[in-house]
Amino acid sequence: MDASDGSLQDARNILYPTQAWYCIGLFIFIIATFQWISFLHSKFAWRRQTSSTSDPEHASVHHRRAFSWRRIPLGLVNAYRVISFRWTLEFGKSYTLNMAEVFVTMAYIIFLFVWAFINTTDLEGYTLDIGYWCDRSGMLAASQFPLITALGTKNNIVSLITGISYDKANMFTIFFLNYVHRMMSRVVFILLLVHAGSEVVNNAPFQPYFAQPWLLCGLTSMVAFTILCIVSLRPIRAQAYELFFYVHFAMALIFLIGAYVHTQNFAFAFWIYPCFAIWGLDRLIRFLRLVVFNHSYFGFRSGSTMDATAEVLSDDFVRLRFHRPSHFHWAPGQTAYLIMPSVSRLPFEAHPFTIASFNSTLFDVPKEQKPTSEKHAEIGLAEGNLGSSVPFWKELVFFINVREGFTARLKDAALKGDKIKVFVDGPYGPSPNLGSYDTSVLVAGGSGVSYALPVLLDIIERVRDGESRCRRVVFIWSIRRLDHIQWINDVLIRALRLAPPYLSISIHIHVTGVAITTETSLHSFGQNDGATPVRDDSRSETLEVQGGEDMDMSNSPLFAIESVKLAHGRPDLRAILRDEVQVATGRMSVSVCGSQGIVRSVRGALRFPVSSPLSVANGGPSVTLNIESFGYA
Repeated sequence: MDASDGSLQDARNILYPTQAWYCIGLFIFIIATFQWISFLHSKFAWRRQTSSTSDPEHASVHHRRAFSWRRIPLGLVNAYRVISFRWTLEFGKSYTLNMAEVFVTMAYIIFLFVWAFINTTDLEGYTLDIGYWCDRSGMLAASQFPLITALGTKNNIVSLITGISYDKANMFTIFFLNYVHRMMSRVVFILLLVHAGSEVVNNAPFQPYFAQPWLLCGLTSMVAFTILCIVSLRPIRAQAYELFFYVHFAMALIFLIGAYVHTQNFAFAFWIYPCFAIWGLDRLIRFLRLVVFNHSYFGFRSGSTMDATAEVLSDDFVRLRFHRPSHFHWAPGQTAYLIMPSVSRLPFEAHPFTIASFNSTLFDVPKEQKPTSEKHAEIGLAEGNLGSSVPFWKELVFFINVREGFTARLKDAALKGDKIKVFVDGPYGPSPNLGSYDTSVLVAGGSGVSYALPVLLDIIERVRDGESRCRRVVFIWSIRRLDHIQWINDVLIRALRLAPPYLSISIHIHVTGVAITTETSLHSFGQNDGATPVRDDSRSETLEVQGGEDMDMSNSPLFAIESVKLAHGRPDLRAILRDEVQVATGRMSVSVCGSQGIVRSVRGALRFPVSSPLSVANGGPSVTLNIESFGYA
């Protein structure tokens, strides 16, 4: 190789990764700017609306108008939301990419490989000289690992700047930093294969190099990275999450150590050692949070308030609840990581769950405010129903879907009646700010009510306090068995009683299981401990639950409330959402937490023509979609 070529290669190997970081930093800055503009706009829109009238019953009364040119920009914003976040590419029944994720993925692939292969003509005019892109591809790959490591941690500056959670979508950008973390890792893996393959070609015969420690460490890193990419594939991670958890930790550590030794030989290790600092800082923050929130200042055995009770609600669900630490506060929709040494295989193994309880004083109201109507008679949060005298909203409560591994062991512990020591780390993730929306639709499937219920309670509280412009809430819950309603029966009744009269609330509960019998004991709501249904052998006839048919629900106070509807079968989300969009005005939020099938239905229902620029320009609502789901790719 000519000395001039070598000098030029070395200069570009240093310059191009730096330029790549400038571009990525600019992209993050743009995303953060739009995020904060959206956040401030929501705050401003609510304050402007509430200051325009002092009458809460008419604060958000809107009427559809004729076509308005002034609403064209808002219609275009709505079109952008539809195209970017509701148009999707679907792979099988459970893997979906929205167009925003597709764009980010394609842009990142093109960006890295253009930087790897641009200006690779040597001084003699030979194009794509392997000497130019061989080392550069490795350097570019190495330069991405500080960001990849940061995106894989719970506490990182990217989440702080952009407001996008590590593992959840939010109101404005429906893609996950966790997804970006995996996507970047896989693209960089391909770039490292290019680097390794070019080294093999460029340095053949290769035998003398195997005695070099830097080379052996590089090969070891690639083997570890290959295993890591394989076990992180969605089918493996979904079926054997604990295997992925352990292998991910071990292989990532082996990879980074090997990469550090490998790059140190070429004086480029400054791209690798920040990864250890980022990971260590995240672990330190999480450790300090564990100590503070769990009062474990003198070791974890010193914590005194975290003895949890696990109750089997059904074959598929466990409720876990315990007194919240005195200085642990959370907002609706946030997540906590739970560490249960007696259940986990590793002492510090943490699992994320959405907090189902409500950190508020909403239910602390004077007795004289209770209505006298027998139809809406109070069903208190009885000790027998919740299993504790501590109110639902003063506890940390989790509804956990039982699968294999950790959750199966938790169910076994619950069946044995064991007390479970729990350490909590959190809260994490954004909380939806729905105060500026005139209409809010909450869609939940099964344990997704952990997200939807606290958000509903938060809306009611904010409307009562004059801190929200919302005037209509639609709550849709899809469950397999009718007795699942017992999970939230009393809380929901009391919340509906406390809702102000000018807040329209519509509750749709859909039972998707087989034909329902009264053996599931409709009349037992509020009378049992929530762990097992109470049978009533004197009434074993089948209850045909059909939408629109009157039903004898006198034994269930919840269904005596006019705004609560019960139907058998899966909800027609497209029809429900279409009807809500047609009558809504102003701003409308749709939040969904459930299976991929439910998410797909909601996305499909909010595409064109239901939510279109023309509809918005004609006075229809501007619709925002919020998807609350742990993503896998």
